[in-house]
Amino acid sequence: MAVAAGAWPVARIAVDVSLPHLDRTFDYAVPAALADLAVAGSRVRVRFAGRLVDGFVLERVERSEHIGKLAPIAKSVSAEPVLAPEIAALARAVADRYAGSLADVLRLAVPPRHARVEAAPPGTAAQAPPPPDEIGWLAYEGGAALIAGLQAGAAPRAVWQVTPGDDWPLRIAEAAQATLATGRGVVIVAPDHRDVARLESALTQTIGPETFRVLSADLGPAERYRRWLAVRRGLIRCALGSRSAGFAPVADIGLVVCWDDGDDLHKEPRAPYPHLRDVLVLRAHLAGAAAVVGGHAVSCESLQLVHRGWATPVAANRVVRRAAAPRVHVAGSDADLARDPAARAARLPLVAWEAARRALAAGAPVLVQTPRAGYQPALACDSCRTRCRCAHCAGPLARGRGGGVPSCGWCGRPAADWTCGVCGSIRIRAAATGSRRTAEELGRSFPGVQVRTSDSGQVLLTVAAAPALVVATPGAEPVAAGGYGAVLLLDAGSVLARADLRASEEALRRWLAAAALAKPAADGGTVVLMAESSLAAVQALVRWDPAGLARRELADRAALRFPPAVRMAVIDGTPAAVAELLAAAVLPPGAEVLGPVAHHEGERALVRVATGDGLALALALHAALAVRSARKARKAGEAVRIELDPLELV
Repeated sequence: MAVAAGAWPVARIAVDVSLPHLDRTFDYAVPAALADLAVAGSRVRVRFAGRLVDGFVLERVERSEHIGKLAPIAKSVSAEPVLAPEIAALARAVADRYAGSLADVLRLAVPPRHARVEAAPPGTAAQAPPPPDEIGWLAYEGGAALIAGLQAGAAPRAVWQVTPGDDWPLRIAEAAQATLATGRGVVIVAPDHRDVARLESALTQTIGPETFRVLSADLGPAERYRRWLAVRRGLIRCALGSRSAGFAPVADIGLVVCWDDGDDLHKEPRAPYPHLRDVLVLRAHLAGAAAVVGGHAVSCESLQLVHRGWATPVAANRVVRRAAAPRVHVAGSDADLARDPAARAARLPLVAWEAARRALAAGAPVLVQTPRAGYQPALACDSCRTRCRCAHCAGPLARGRGGGVPSCGWCGRPAADWTCGVCGSIRIRAAATGSRRTAEELGRSFPGVQVRTSDSGQVLLTVAAAPALVVATPGAEPVAAGGYGAVLLLDAGSVLARADLRASEEALRRWLAAAALAKPAADGGTVVLMAESSLAAVQALVRWDPAGLARRELADRAALRFPPAVRMAVIDGTPAAVAELLAAAVLPPGAEVLGPVAHHEGERALVRVATGDGLALALALHAALAVRSARKARKAGEAVRIELDPLELV
């Protein structure tokens, strides 16, 4: 029998087990041989339910409340205290908010160990940069107060609407520099590698390359762990990256930044499905840190932070915004119809063609945003317009470059003998045109002009200030030196027609991100949008007023009791599993259950409560999951999935 440690002989351990009924800490005895190794935050292995499992030591204590003999820690994996106490507290808060288990969140927060990296010399700490000399935030109402608060070591919170054409990565770098100069840490999260690359360039220019670290999965496990460990050891106080960087263990954190919070890439696809904006808001609240949630658009969730008084708006006044914005022209007006009767129906009406021609003649590139990548990414029946589906798996049919036989986008099977299940027709038409097909069409319309594409196949970061047509999908628009002379927003109706609660908000976010890359109207910058001019999202683009659309959307959702005006949970599973979970859940008073209704191969139920009861709802659903888990009700095919605050409800 191993001799127990003399001091703090009990370790409270979070075991790596996701079963809801085991979502708590467990006490283990610390053998004397591991007294200096099993420190708080370190990785250990323990015997649990008859097998060895991984775990983290959360703390060492003098005694346990457990009655009986404690099992000893089996092995110390590493004495490196990788789990910081503040990250453990954040992970617990995130798990509670999203009806999840601590083990699942810790997998998101702490990367896998790399032994050789841990054994390498730790290096030296980076020096804090001096405060910024010039601050572009002064052009924003509320910007001066934000920077002053950061320089004073306070915790200002802001929802930031970026002025079109402003160098937003440099503004974020200035805020980071002001915070780092006080000795506090910074975490910056952006949705994709393109935005991360722009921020990396701005931080390198502003605070120097040795003062921060980029944390991203494409670095490889060893390099990513090396950088993460430098942050955990306090050598680096500024971390930048995508979703996982939100949990970066920056010491004495003073500022968190979430760029473009409306992008669905911020939503974690793994349980418990947290949104990184909410993770950073929780982190700022727990740590008493400053927070900036910014973008070209304003999401309903960030506007709600303003309405609750948690954050203040930071935006340039209307005159400054309009002076910096390009001219927005909505194709299909009466004047357009008089010149071009097909202006509303044409994919590239005359007004868009002329705007592109003028920009190219002036020596500037033209950006063409199309919603989808590929060639013909969606097909439909030519007679009744029903979407073409694979007879084997019901996946969507599509055509590649050069046409030919359509094939399934899921299973890859060709569909040479496709027949419409609704009307019996065998004729197929394109329901959507992708970026590659659009590039071909533009090449024929503008002979002699270089046509480039930027989509999921290859993302361009920048293009030169020279005549060219750049066809890009949303999120892949490259930055043009000096700005684009014209931005053409194609197939806008397909985005607005989505059966999605956030269709208008998402459409405006995509349009603003592209339109912000254009030159100002005074320099000839033009945006042409092919959509119905009376729509709220279209008018918000014309006025460059994303906050106005967010206010309208939030008011509509409050009237309809949709998120984020309420907290909502989506429960998916077999009919028996959904019914069993709802029966076991002790929901908060006033909770409203919608459904269940048929959904995919099972059923879906929605539960909504007032925002103040959101935590109670999450805890109630987690407790119901624990009841099912303890009864071993999770048989094959009977699992149930819970997601709080989903981006999509249908």
